[in-house]
Amino acid sequence: MPCTPKRARLFLERKKAAVFRCYPFTIILKDREDGETQPLELKVDPGSKTTGIALVVHGKNKRKVVVGINLQHRGQSIKNRLLQRRGVRRSRRNRHTRHRESRFLNRHRRDGWLPPSLMSRVHNIETWAKRIQRLSPLSFCAVETVRFDMQKMQDPEMSGVEYQQGELLGYEVREYLLEKWGRKCAYCGKENVPIEVEHIQPKSKGGTNRISNLTLACRECNEKKRDQNVREFLKRKPGALERILRDAKAPLKDAAAVNATRLVCGNAVQSIGLPSTFWSGGRTKKNRISQGYPKDHWIDAACVGETGEKIHLTSLRAKSVKATGHGDRQLCLVDKHGFQRSKAMPIRVVNGFKTGDIVVAHVTTGKKIGIYRGKVAVRTSGFFNVSTENGVVQGISHRFCRKQHNADGYSYLCCRDGAGSGQLGVGM
Repeated sequence: MPCTPKRARLFLERKKAAVFRCYPFTIILKDREDGETQPLELKVDPGSKTTGIALVVHGKNKRKVVVGINLQHRGQSIKNRLLQRRGVRRSRRNRHTRHRESRFLNRHRRDGWLPPSLMSRVHNIETWAKRIQRLSPLSFCAVETVRFDMQKMQDPEMSGVEYQQGELLGYEVREYLLEKWGRKCAYCGKENVPIEVEHIQPKSKGGTNRISNLTLACRECNEKKRDQNVREFLKRKPGALERILRDAKAPLKDAAAVNATRLVCGNAVQSIGLPSTFWSGGRTKKNRISQGYPKDHWIDAACVGETGEKIHLTSLRAKSVKATGHGDRQLCLVDKHGFQRSKAMPIRVVNGFKTGDIVVAHVTTGKKIGIYRGKVAVRTSGFFNVSTENGVVQGISHRFCRKQHNADGYSYLCCRDGAGSGQLGVGM
């Protein structure tokens, strides 16, 4: 059952518990076999770049968030690697060097197929849902299945869209604009102030309600601009004008990614075998605003679903988990022309360590005396590189390294020794 950092430290100091896992920091009790647990709900707010995850305890009179996680995806990185691989293969074919023949006619995609860059988001959510289920007694799940109306963004004059009528009218467009413009005024850059939807080209001068003609502005800038053309209003700020005109035509790829994966993410969470409910993004936003909480992915996750009473966040800080992958199957590195520029590493495990493991190195001799904590990159010579918060430290002997966490395809920030974001206490 999740507990506070203070309680976890007391258990460890009194030798009543042992460290079961470092990331996320989990303790296991030594002298307790059973006990009562409170209902624990897993809440997920899927996103294009970052997904919010929260664990909420249902007490007698209140609900309290005990764990918050911001899970950063690597969809764009996967897409870039696939494009790079395609470019290298095409280059080799054009040069008539040794290559694999192109294949076009024997491709068949199964029903429900999604690109690898999108499926990585689904797999990340499924992995963490199953991981949290193993470490805590979950009772049920709640998932936000927000849907951005792409046609409404392109043609706001559409009619007959019933789900956009009523209390949540216009949520999809407003929420997309908030994400697109960084939740700040596009003209002066003010943050944490009331902002309004503003037309770049005024409607009185031929402007429309298309998403490419909408931006965000504070009340002061909105009143100052009035019905001026944006080029006239920002004639003394050419840099801001160029940025606004460029960002206004930005593609809707983030909204499209959320639309394509929303139901698949919900099914992935449902696959862990617990009672699951699905909720709209409008409900989440209404819950967060009514309780006066700031915008953050893990806070949005905590506000998913029907909240009968106030959700207490206390002084919780969220973990930041970033998907990094497990490496690749590329045998060697190549240059921009596709020619080999390195040799294939003969082995992956060196002296019990492999690249990606989180280690603590206590160096007692030599020029690099000190304590270093971070991800390790192994070398066959036995002298590793350790990536710390302050940079990469090279040439650390394996004799000084102690493994803290096996490589699992993720990097962890702001969760040193479990401090700052709640612990998962698991009884034996």
